[in-house]
Amino acid sequence: MIKLSIVIATYNRAADLVRTLESLTEQTYPAEQWECVAVDNNSKDDTRARFEEFRAAHPALNLRMVGESNQGLSWARNRGIAESRGEIIAIIDDDETVNPDFVRGYIELFESHPEVSAAGGRVVPYYINGRPRWMSRYTERPIAGTLDLGAAIKPFVKGYPAGGNMAMRRSDIEVLGVFSTSLGRTGSNPLGGEEKEIMQRFADAGRQIYYTPVPVIYHYIPDSKLTDEYFSRLCRMCGVSERVMSESRGRLGRAKFAELLKWGATIVIAFGYLLSGNLPKASKLVELRLNVTRGLFDVPQSN
Repeated sequence: MIKLSIVIATYNRAADLVRTLESLTEQTYPAEQWECVAVDNNSKDDTRARFEEFRAAHPALNLRMVGESNQGLSWARNRGIAESRGEIIAIIDDDETVNPDFVRGYIELFESHPEVSAAGGRVVPYYINGRPRWMSRYTERPIAGTLDLGAAIKPFVKGYPAGGNMAMRRSDIEVLGVFSTSLGRTGSNPLGGEEKEIMQRFADAGRQIYYTPVPVIYHYIPDSKLTDEYFSRLCRMCGVSERVMSESRGRLGRAKFAELLKWGATIVIAFGYLLSGNLPKASKLVELRLNVTRGLFDVPQSN
């Protein structure tokens, strides 16, 4: 009996995918009770060959790869959900590794808390060549999706699970729907918002969403995600994602008002960084807010 399915969408990151799969070999939960479904989203590298080589070397694991021809993270994740068999569906990414109790943590949470429909665990960033001086916990969130709410299991009071470490009951997905294909990364386009949108759907339907500290993922951050160009574009697309999602829910005015309020907090925090002599953190924080605002208010990008 398959209790939990891990779904991993992958696109042209064969080596990263193998690293993720390697971490699954250390799971403490019986291998016959969980599976991993990897979804190849039109990769042009040797993803399929590397996956089959890994699968052959680990026959005790329930590993499968399926394809999704529609380009986009949401399309790929939805294919994985459709192809999976577990009552619990965990979503991770191909640039992560998981801790040995990842599977156990989610299964035990859902079995001991029947009221829980969705959950999320800790996301710990791993900077391949070191954490830059300008990085703060505010600028880190859009880049690494960091999440750590402590050592206790508890409901999310505000916020939502990070996309690279979340799980849902299949029975609830069948009622509330899968990821929105109008949102989510497509190729190198860092449009997001699909995780927030589906969690808002769960919350609006009165479903319980919990945080659990047991399943942990380590998100690998290469230097390519730390450039000025990538950061600026990523933050702007965060605003675009919020605009698309808010428009679809008739809440764009509310989202714009909330963004203006966030500017007040941004100025206060940035001023604090300046007083402590950390100009890089202050300037990056203001850059984040500026680009999110541009995306949300549909301000054309300057050349």
